Amino acid sequence: MNSDLAKLQPYPFEKLRQLKAGVKAPGGLEHIALSIGEPKHPTPAFITETVLSHLHGLSVYPLTRGSTELRQAICNWLGHRFQLPADSLDPESNVLPVNGTREALFAFAQAVIDRTSTDPLVLMPNPFYQIYEGAALLAGAEPGFLPCTRQTGFIPDFDVVDSATWQRCQLLYICSPGNPTGAVIPQHTLQSLIGLAQEHDFIIAADECYSEIYFDQDHPPAGLLQAAASMGHTDYGRCVVFHSLSKRSNAPGLRSGFVAGDKQVLEKFLHYRTYHGCAMPVHHQAASIKAWGDLSLIHI
Repeated sequence: MNSDLAKLQPYPFEKLRQLKAGVKAPGGLEHIALSIGEPKHPTPAFITETVLSHLHGLSVYPLTRGSTELRQAICNWLGHRFQLPADSLDPESNVLPVNGTREALFAFAQAVIDRTSTDPLVLMPNPFYQIYEGAALLAGAEPGFLPCTRQTGFIPDFDVVDSATWQRCQLLYICSPGNPTGAVIPQHTLQSLIGLAQEHDFIIAADECYSEIYFDQDHPPAGLLQAAASMGHTDYGRCVVFHSLSKRSNAPGLRSGFVAGDKQVLEKFLHYRTYHGCAMPVHHQAASIKAWGDLSLIHI
């Protein structure tokens, strides 16, 4: 067995199940689940109908890179939502569909960590989505935790990270709006991180699957690609973002998301994924095209 498996913590929801064992909820009160974060609104009917109307595609092996139409729909949504320069994203090289961000966030570390280097380090916020830690450990790297405290506005204080740590870092996970705090990383901080990534040669993996949940309709959270483009960094080097339809479109059961950004990184990630066996089913791709094409869902 892979000895690194012994380093993994029990998954949080298994811990929660054990903590709740034998506990009875007060009678007469409706249960409010504050655990897995599953949407409680119905999936838009057009998504469900598109899945059902494309089940004839079950006889076809889907492509790992997804259909051209899906990748174009994703590029269109990204460009519109984050005000990216026209044609700065190439659907042939800057985008890959994935079966939800969870599998992609985990698989990404396996593809990009250089195990031959000395003491590879993966930095991540703390508290954090446990996938980041597990991905680092099973990629043969050490997870490094950046505290998110009340004093720092519940985002990491990246300024206190010393140069030696940045130099050792191969991958930085960030999450904005953050899980579980909801804190948003300002655009100027994202740009500072891009500068550090260029200086110290590490990759930023930005988990943005909560990007459409915010209070001020006139000021949606900035994304990593948006921050890069606004500083003239339109090749998106060392920048990779992860998005999902789970929260945006109330469709966690669709298991549909995408990875976008640095085309050189994504070229290698695609090569990895062709062995991984993770192509999105054709009917899910068809529904995803419809979902990303509905720009009315940008604001929740």
